[in-house]
Amino acid sequence: MLQSFGIMLTAKMLTTAVIVVGASKVVERAGPFLGAMVATLPISAGPSYIFLAAEHGGDFVHRAALTSLAINGATFGFGALYALLAAQGRPLWFALGLSFGLWIFAALAIVNIDWTLGTAALLNVAVFVPCYLATRACRATHPTRLPHARWWDIPFRAALVMALVGSTVIVGRFLGPAAAGVAALVPIVMFSLAIILQPRIGGIGASAVLAHALPGLVGFGAAVAALHIAVLPLGAPLALTLALAICIGWNAGLALFRHSPVARAARR
Repeated sequence: MLQSFGIMLTAKMLTTAVIVVGASKVVERAGPFLGAMVATLPISAGPSYIFLAAEHGGDFVHRAALTSLAINGATFGFGALYALLAAQGRPLWFALGLSFGLWIFAALAIVNIDWTLGTAALLNVAVFVPCYLATRACRATHPTRLPHARWWDIPFRAALVMALVGSTVIVGRFLGPAAAGVAALVPIVMFSLAIILQPRIGGIGASAVLAHALPGLVGFGAAVAALHIAVLPLGAPLALTLALAICIGWNAGLALFRHSPVARAARR
């Protein structure tokens, strides 16, 4: 039993790492906005929830998704604080350490609150609006230097993602749905992007990527809310498909809107 679990866990970690490393290469070449749209797709949380559904069933996912929706509000704060600090030229260790420390503090508080769908959604709105307004200048900037490749980039990214998936599956197996909902929403993709991008393209470029990610996280929150609502009546496969469709549709809509006459006029 334990041996089969270890084999399954290893396979899940390797599969997800391949997906995320491939996506992160696209992020680096697509520019801040398109890179952020890729980064806010359910690259790591999606596989984590698939594995949790297969391991524990729909009721577990239903409860975990509600915690994840509240945790998404903390991720808005993480992205905004890092973007503001990096844009000011703060060193990586300071900008990322302070912003991720905020996320951990918020997550510890969130997991001890009895959330409803309404209160978790209100938390997302209350955090997103000031974060989005505060990072408006960050979204108007562009990378100040060209990236240069380093041999350890891909292994590092793969290791981060494998650690997240492994911890999510283990936490979900032993500590219950609330802890699994937190583990699934650890901003490991944004965290690893900051570590990779700030030394490669500078703080301004990395700041722009995470600031552009904030609108994408709105769609991600809507997808988690839909998962919470739909998983019991529809079953996990259909509910997870619906959540993925919401994420993709939202980010595609943001990309189309960005090239609309209204959006171009607003940026002038």
